Amino acid sequence: MGLRSQSRPRRGLPQPLLCCFLRSVFPEREGAAVPWVELGSGSALPDLVQQDDDSSSDYASGDKPGTALGRTMPNGNVLFPDIFHTNHLLFYERFKAYQDYILADCKASEVKEFTAEYLMKVLEPSGWQAVWRTNVFEVLVEVVDVEYSALKAVVQLSEPFLCESRHSNFTLECVQELLELKERKIHLQELWVVYDKSGEFDSTALAVEHVRFFYECIWRTWDEEEEDDFDYFVRCVEPRLKLHYDILENRVPSGLVANYQNYLSQCEELYSKFLDVRSRLSSSDLDSEVENVSLVEGLKLYENIEHLKQKLKLIENPLLRYVCGYQKHSGLQAKGLRPTGDKIIHIVSSTMVASMLQSLIRDKLCPESCGEEQEIQFHKDPLAAINACYEGDRVIICPGHYVVDDVFCIADSVELEGYGLPDDIVIEKRGKGDNFVDCTGNNVRISSLKLVQHDAVEGILSVHQGKTTLENCVLQCETAGVIVRTSAELLMKNSDLYGAKSAGVTIYPGSTCILLGNGIHHCKEGILIKNFLGEHHDIPKITMVNNMIHNNEGCGVVLVRPTMPSDVKDASAERAKGNTQPIQSGNGTASVEDFRQELPPELLTGELELYEQTETSEQTESNYKIAHELMVSSAKKSQMEKRRPSELGITQADDNLISQEMFVSIVGNQFKWNGKGSFGTFPFCPDS
Repeated sequence: MGLRSQSRPRRGLPQPLLCCFLRSVFPEREGAAVPWVELGSGSALPDLVQQDDDSSSDYASGDKPGTALGRTMPNGNVLFPDIFHTNHLLFYERFKAYQDYILADCKASEVKEFTAEYLMKVLEPSGWQAVWRTNVFEVLVEVVDVEYSALKAVVQLSEPFLCESRHSNFTLECVQELLELKERKIHLQELWVVYDKSGEFDSTALAVEHVRFFYECIWRTWDEEEEDDFDYFVRCVEPRLKLHYDILENRVPSGLVANYQNYLSQCEELYSKFLDVRSRLSSSDLDSEVENVSLVEGLKLYENIEHLKQKLKLIENPLLRYVCGYQKHSGLQAKGLRPTGDKIIHIVSSTMVASMLQSLIRDKLCPESCGEEQEIQFHKDPLAAINACYEGDRVIICPGHYVVDDVFCIADSVELEGYGLPDDIVIEKRGKGDNFVDCTGNNVRISSLKLVQHDAVEGILSVHQGKTTLENCVLQCETAGVIVRTSAELLMKNSDLYGAKSAGVTIYPGSTCILLGNGIHHCKEGILIKNFLGEHHDIPKITMVNNMIHNNEGCGVVLVRPTMPSDVKDASAERAKGNTQPIQSGNGTASVEDFRQELPPELLTGELELYEQTETSEQTESNYKIAHELMVSSAKKSQMEKRRPSELGITQADDNLISQEMFVSIVGNQFKWNGKGSFGTFPFCPDS
């Protein structure tokens, strides 16, 4: 058993050290990548770095003058010496360290052994100082030996004695007594190496940082019990490392991050209880009634743990994280009506001139337009106008370019309209955040605006609950598009959406989405119909009429379709027998009659209108294909819902469930120049 660096010699300095070295020669802003370094074989190096034939996996070079690492001053009142600044490493620096030098292709049960072998090569056994940090105190210690197999350092207190504690009664005697209880052996991840400008302890500082990061951010207490027939780095380390940096770089919505942390803490708590139960069972008589109860408790804990572990793995997987939905509660509270019962018209304009005011009075503010006398308030900022709204208020935005740094939170039934053409009324969002516009009102109307999005992780507009109508708007996305969450309703009409790096419109289960005459283009996918992670919800009610979905990188419409394990087995068996029948015609489009013949009779009735035409064009076939897949998805969900109660001995008498879940209308849509065709499915087994 050897490290990967031994079986695959590397030329020159290892990547993490090289990056640090280049930073020291050419200082850059903290955290910036070194532009000359390319990952993989044949790395490009600047002329000043001379490659040699040393294939050692050490992070430090013996003839390198001075340290390549930065320093940082510890916080607090005690004057501790500076420590090495190592917690700012880039993704690829950690990735290459774990892949090439520490874990290689080890199994989960071999992690500690491989780590110890790595430390024996790079960690100085003695002669270096460190700050020992716990939740209660910090103490300066000196390392006199290292127990590599236990990943611990043998330490003694440094002179002079330096200690900072949260408790005033924590004295030198207390520290000495604690060290004696620990046999003077401290976990390496609790040590922060004291800075040394000579460069002698660079590899030691980096090694301790890699061990600390691994056990704090990557390792799970249950990993060692995972199956040993897979590469631990590929299965666990790489996806968790990517997720960690995606979160740091604000690429994951805060709601999903909160869910992940919640699942992780729940799993750790249940696993601790499971270990206690297992310990009791292993040391007692299984024939006793008490132990039988413990056995049942252990089985329930095991099932819950496996369910949570599956959710964690799904979130760690970037693809499943993208195609599968998650529950999120906006937390927005509606103000309701004003205490006086009045409704106000809010006028937004950076500058108001007489001619504009006259036009507003003629077109928007006259009694014929308003229906009644109403108070008028003027604002320079659309965000301030939204925040001042109560139930039934109306916001009129005059032509101009408005820049906002915060989220539009619309929790009441409010009408937000532009006065003029959408391209003349631009609201631009700058700054980090999940969303641009959050809607939870019962009846929100947005019209004649152009929304320009920057850096919003989750979407340019999210409908969490209630109904939102979006009409005659232009949505210029940078990251994500419109999201319609469970129990919410969106009517999007005659609008143009483009530029999303994910889906233009994301539809969650249990929602209602009506798309009429829109353009959705130049996104990753046009429309993504999500499913939940291991949960079953009603399918969405979707109406798509006369939309133009074109020039998207992937498919025009993508459906995450639930499948059952039996379906996968049956499909595999059919392929093995050679009984598969292609559903595509010569031009790559499935015929309508094929779809109708595949559907059971009960799926051909209901509210979904499959329009009869004598001549079926390619675009119409795409509409039929989408309708078919949505109905098949409905049938699968119904079968799953019926299967689960039957497993528990519960019967359901409602055989009309499928017909109640029919879709409204999918007709007249055009799909052109989409990179992967008009429609695609992502088969996903919730029970897997």
